[in-house]
Amino acid sequence: MTRRNTPRISFIGFGEAGQAIASGLREGGIEQIAAWDILFPEPEGAALKAAGETMGVRLASSAADAVAGVDMVISAVTAASSLEAARSVAPHLSGNPYYLDINSVSPGRKQATAALLDGKARYVDVAVIAPIHPKRHRTPLLIAGPYAEAIAPLLKEMEMTLKVVPGETGKAAAIKMIRSVMIKGMEALTLECFLAAERAGLVDEVAVSMQNNYPTLDFGKLADYNIERMASHGERRAAEMEESCATLRELGIDPAMTEGTVKRQREMGRIGRIEAVRTTLHDGHDAMLKAISTAKGKA
Repeated sequence: MTRRNTPRISFIGFGEAGQAIASGLREGGIEQIAAWDILFPEPEGAALKAAGETMGVRLASSAADAVAGVDMVISAVTAASSLEAARSVAPHLSGNPYYLDINSVSPGRKQATAALLDGKARYVDVAVIAPIHPKRHRTPLLIAGPYAEAIAPLLKEMEMTLKVVPGETGKAAAIKMIRSVMIKGMEALTLECFLAAERAGLVDEVAVSMQNNYPTLDFGKLADYNIERMASHGERRAAEMEESCATLRELGIDPAMTEGTVKRQREMGRIGRIEAVRTTLHDGHDAMLKAISTAKGKA
């Protein structure tokens, strides 16, 4: 490291997660941060570049430029692109930097990425286990792999919140992917259940009835949260759940329920882009359900 608590950091992928972590680190005093996203040269990348400029991040001209001379690379791309992101930087790494793979992918994908970077970077399997906002760089993380213990003190000095998972690369990913079976699956079930209740005109009655079985849960608030998350991030969640399916298959389990979650999340990601639905996302489940039901009826 160049100087204690002030590493030179590069982000590969500068979407919501990358921006959130970078902005938090910048405000926390990390001065040398660069970023590269494959969308930077495209019209769709204008907003990403504007965000970087606002927070004082150096916008790199390529993946090679982004990782030149850095101490730490944080990979925050889409799930499907995680291995390709590592390939794009591997020939350009020097000085054996840490490589934090925060992508939501299966343990097998994390292990393949670690193997690709072996001898070029110190790979760390990282799992983000809570929404990235509002805590940004302080969002709870799990880290695993042979370099997890070594990097933990530095990350803590950078005000990051983490727990080291003992064992090999992929252990942190396994926890994230397996818990997502339940977390994202509950979102999909919430939508399916409450959408049926909306069409039957029985939303309140169904919510009250379920409290007979789970008296500590407020199903109205659960519906507010779960449906909004699906509508706002369904396509990204679907990609993550495909990785959960891969994880289950790696463990010899048929992901029958999780494949259904993929379908529901992806569908809601598409519907959530419809203006009539998007404008209801902070108005509660009644408004969201009516808009979603109408949108599905027209599909």
